Amino acid sequence: MKPYIAIVAGETSGDLLGAGLIKAIRTRFPNARIEGIGGANMISAGMKSLYPMEWLSVMGLSEVLQHLPRLWSCRQGLKKHFLKDPPDVFVGIDAPDFNLGLEVALKKNNIPTVHYVSPTVWAWREYRLKKIQRACDLMLTLFPFEVAYYQKHNMPVKFVGHPFAWQIPFSSDKQQARHLLKIPQDNQYIALLPGSRASEVSRLGNLFLKTAQLLQTRKKITFLVPLANQKVTELFKAQWEHFKDVDVQLFHGQARQIMAASDVVLLASGTATLETALIKRPMVVAYKVSNSTYWLAKKLVKVNHFSLPNLLAQQSLVPEFIQDQATPEHLVEAVWDFLEHSEKQLALESAFNIIHFSLRQNSDELAADAVLSMI
Repeated sequence: MKPYIAIVAGETSGDLLGAGLIKAIRTRFPNARIEGIGGANMISAGMKSLYPMEWLSVMGLSEVLQHLPRLWSCRQGLKKHFLKDPPDVFVGIDAPDFNLGLEVALKKNNIPTVHYVSPTVWAWREYRLKKIQRACDLMLTLFPFEVAYYQKHNMPVKFVGHPFAWQIPFSSDKQQARHLLKIPQDNQYIALLPGSRASEVSRLGNLFLKTAQLLQTRKKITFLVPLANQKVTELFKAQWEHFKDVDVQLFHGQARQIMAASDVVLLASGTATLETALIKRPMVVAYKVSNSTYWLAKKLVKVNHFSLPNLLAQQSLVPEFIQDQATPEHLVEAVWDFLEHSEKQLALESAFNIIHFSLRQNSDELAADAVLSMI
C-alpha cells in the first residue's frame, strides 16, 4: 500500500503539527505520497509543497481582503489538482477560512476529509459550524473541552492532545537553556515574541520595544528576540533602529530555548502562549489587529479571554491586553509585577502543570492513526 495523502497548512504552528503528522505516517508507510502546502518543517519531513505556505499566512479582515485574489487562485489551483488526481484523504491543518472551502469541494467529490485543529466556533462565529459539518468527515481537536462541543452537534471528533505537550518536558531548566544559547547565566532576561507573521510584527514590534525601553529604565535587563523568518527579521530590525538604546539580542528561531532561558515572556497571542505555559514561564500577552477586524470580533466573540492559557484554565491566569489596552505602560506594569513577585511565578507554574498533564498525549501517532483510518 502506498497511500496518497494531501495536507494543507497555512502558518508556522500548522507547519509544526503537519511535520509531526507526516513523520508518524512515514513510520508506517515510508513511501507514502504526501503533497499540498507546508513550510520548511513539513517539506523536511517529506512533503511536496505545491505553493509557498507564506501565501496563506495572512490574518485579519483587511489583510485577507488585500491578498484575496492570490488566496482564491491558490485554492482553485489546489482544488483542480486534487480533483484531477484524488488523494486517499485530505487533511486541512488549521487555516479554516482557507481549508474549509477546499474541504467542502473535495468531500462533495467523495474524497475523505479531516480537519486538524478545531476552529474557535465555541468562542466566536458559531455560524461556521454548518460549514464545518459540510466540510469535514472527522475533526481532530487539540484541547479536551472541544470534544463535548462537537459531540453535542453530532459530529465525528477525536481528541489527540497537543503535540507540544508531548515534545516539551515537564521541567525546563533555565540555566541549561542559557548555556545552550551561550548567554551569561546571571543576567535578567525577558523574551520578546511579537509574532511569526509580518502583520503581527508590524503592529507589536514597536510596542514591545517601547515596553522594553521603559523596563530598562527600572532595571538592567537583556531582551531576547527569536524571529521566525527573514521577512519578520528585517521588519523587526527596522523597528529596532528607533530603539538602539535597548539591549536586544536577536536569534533565528530557537523560540523554546529563549522562553526557557527567560524570567518573563512578553508575546503575541497565539500558539506561542501555549508553548510558554508548557515551559512554565510567566507571560504577558498582547494583541492588536486592524480596527475593522477588532470591531467585528467585539460583535461576535462569546468568551472572556483570548490567550490559550486563560482559555484552557477558564480563568485569568496570565495578564492579557488587546487593542487599545495594549499600551507600553500596561505591559510594563504587568511584566514588572512578575519580576518583583516570585510567588506569583510559583503559583503559575502549578497551574501550568495541570494544563500540561491534560494535553500530554502521543498526538502525532494518534493523529496519524485517525487520518489513516479514513483511507
